[in-house]
This record gives sequence, structure tokens and C-alpha cells, in this order.
Amino acid sequence: MENKFSRETLCVQAGWQPKKGEPRVLPIYQSTTFKYETSEQMARLFDLEESGYFYTRLQNPTNDAVASKIAALEGGVGAMLTSSGQAANFYAVFNICEAGDHFVCSSTIYGGTFNLFAVTMKKLGIECTFVDADASEEEISKAFRPNTKCLFGETISNPGINVLDIEKFARIAHSHGVPLIVDNTFATPINCRPFEWGADIVTHSTTKYMDGHATCVGGAVVDSGNFDWEAHADKFPGLTRPDESYHGLIYTKAFGKMAYITKATVQLMRDLGSIQSPENAFLLNLGLETLHLRMPRHCENAQKIAEWLEAHPKVKWVNYCGLKSNKYYDLAQKYLPNGSCGVIAFGLNGSREEAIEFMDNLKMICIVTHVADARTCVLHPASHTHRQLSDEQLIEAGVAPDLIRLSVGIENVDDIIADISQAIEKVK
Repeated sequence: MENKFSRETLCVQAGWQPKKGEPRVLPIYQSTTFKYETSEQMARLFDLEESGYFYTRLQNPTNDAVASKIAALEGGVGAMLTSSGQAANFYAVFNICEAGDHFVCSSTIYGGTFNLFAVTMKKLGIECTFVDADASEEEISKAFRPNTKCLFGETISNPGINVLDIEKFARIAHSHGVPLIVDNTFATPINCRPFEWGADIVTHSTTKYMDGHATCVGGAVVDSGNFDWEAHADKFPGLTRPDESYHGLIYTKAFGKMAYITKATVQLMRDLGSIQSPENAFLLNLGLETLHLRMPRHCENAQKIAEWLEAHPKVKWVNYCGLKSNKYYDLAQKYLPNGSCGVIAFGLNGSREEAIEFMDNLKMICIVTHVADARTCVLHPASHTHRQLSDEQLIEAGVAPDLIRLSVGIENVDDIIADISQAIEKVK
């Protein structure tokens, strides 16, 4: 289906293709298990000799339909839903890294992901080196080691709103024989498809724009099918050597372009179990049906508000790549010509205290630990999501101590500006 239709149509039509007499709308398969006629049928499923459903921790028809839609939107060969965006990023990296391995990552990623990579995965024996994504190819390449297994970045960083040079990162990764993994949460496949620029794996926190209504936590891992694991077989033994837990099956031999995503499903999800519930997948699908309608409105509103903020005398700085004054404007024109996202980073004259006072003055706009849904909301990362970091670590992660993250919703833009205006005016 992905070859025939535009992204707008895929949002509505992809994933679920009912047969005669089946529900037109994707149903919730709210069952842990599935029936078979013979023991042999079940055995063939457990040996991966046939595809089918037997236990929801591994696969579920509702989840698979939604994963298929996301894969189609990104232009990938397959996808897997996870219980959260954090789980998606962990699975994406852990699928090709094990104890003793190393990977390289942009330093300006979401604070939760930064902590996952820097602290928790280190406890598993997997080390991560963080690099300045804006540095030269030569500088970033210095971070690579013989045991480096992937390069990771975000299309649009959270919360700094920096734009990744995907082609540059892809060149660096491929020159070292490793895949590029890109978290495409903020741009969504409506505004950017990283596979078209050389990325190999894409992740999402579906909690954000894909769901769009702040109802369900979830994530997704999407495989392009483009990375040649066999060409770098020694680096990726988990994919290119026998898996004894499946009678010596070799994923690249058995599944070809689907090797990576199949291993993630039948091995990692089997053992770690961070599944998305079928009901959450159902609600995510409803969000995806309007993703192509909501994203332009988010971007249109955010552009107007960014311009308004930039002209305000009490605003010290604004980071939004739709502004011509922005250092990422040219990259945004290349990768995000139809708009980026609805998230703006800015700072007021003053320090943390002024940022906190401003947020406390807001009336319609709520302070929440969330971003990228229909309602406008605000957060001060230094006080909230990134409060475990020192000021030095905040700056390294691209988060100024005075940074306010404004997630612009789809309300009337004049109402949003009015609330921001009255809140700024009250700041002493």
C-alpha cells in the first residue's frame, strides 16, 4: 500500500485491510492468547517456521495493524510497537548492542533518553559517547571505536529544538559500517522521513504527535530494511550468527530485510515484554488518522508564536527552526520544508526564576510533563524533566537553564498568544 498512496491516505487507510464481512474499523483484539487446532500448528509458530498469533506479548492483530501503518508512513519494511518511547529507544539500540559494545549519540537528545544511554545501559556493559551533532564529520568520527555498533540522533531534539543533519550523520555511520538510528518523534513522518536521507532505523514516542491527544503512552521501532548486516557480519553476531534460543536460526538468512525487526520482536519482546496494550494501539490508530491534519496546524500556530516571541522585548532568545534568524533554518528548509513541529524553546530576560514566574502566570496553557498534543502546554526542563542534571550537564545536553519548552497546540493562535502575553507582562 505504501507504494500507491500519499502519506495523507496512509494515515487513514494503511495497516488494516478488512476482508468480506470483517469490521471496517480496526477492532481491539483484547485477548492474551489465540487458539490452534493441533499441537503441530503451535509448534511451527514457536519455531518461527510460520507467522501467526499465539500470545500478545509477541504479536497481536491490533498492534500489528498499527505498526504496519507506521511502517508505511515512514517507508519502512516493518515496525514494532512498544509500551513507551523509552522502550523503543532501548530496544532499537539493545537489538544490536551487548555487554562490551559501544555506540555514539548526539548530546542534545531528550533527557530521559540521555539518562537511559549514559547511566542505565552502562550498567548493562554498553557504553555511549555523546557528541556535538553540529560538529564536523571528522570530529564526530573521532568518537568511534572498533566496538561501536550504531550512531543515534533526533530529527528535532527535545527540548532544545535543534535540527539534525541526517545525511551527515548517515555518512558518518555508514563510513564506520554501522546503522544510523533516528528518533523522529517531533517531526513525524508527515514532515520528515529519515529513511529518505540515509537513516536505517527510526524510533518514535507515539505518546506525542502520533497519539496527539495525551491519552496513551507508547513507542515504535521502524526498520528501513536497507542496512546490510551481512556486509558487517562480525559487528552484528546477534543477527548474522545462530540464535540458540531458536534452534540455531540465523535472522539475516531466515528473514532477509526483515532480520532486524524480526529479532527485536521474537527475541527482545519475548524476553523483556515491553508491549503496547491492544487498547492503547487502537487509540493510537485513531490519532494517526488525523496526524496529517494536525501537524500543519501545530506548525502554523508555532510559526506565528515564534515570530511574536522573537519580537517581544522581554524575550531574550527563541529557538524555532522556522525563523529565518535561526541557525538551523537552512537545515530545516532541506529536511523539513513543510514545517517542523509545534514545539518552541525560548528564554526570557532573566534566569530560572523569571521562567518559573512566567509559567505560574499562565491560565489556559497548562504546566505538564508532556509535549506534542492537541493542547498547548509548557515545561521548564531545568526544573522538571532534566532536574537531575547540573548546569554544566544541562548546557552539554543543549538545555539552557532558562529554557522554556512551549508545546503549541491546535487551538486558536490568538487565544494562545493572549495567554502568553498576559503571563509575560506580569513577570517583574
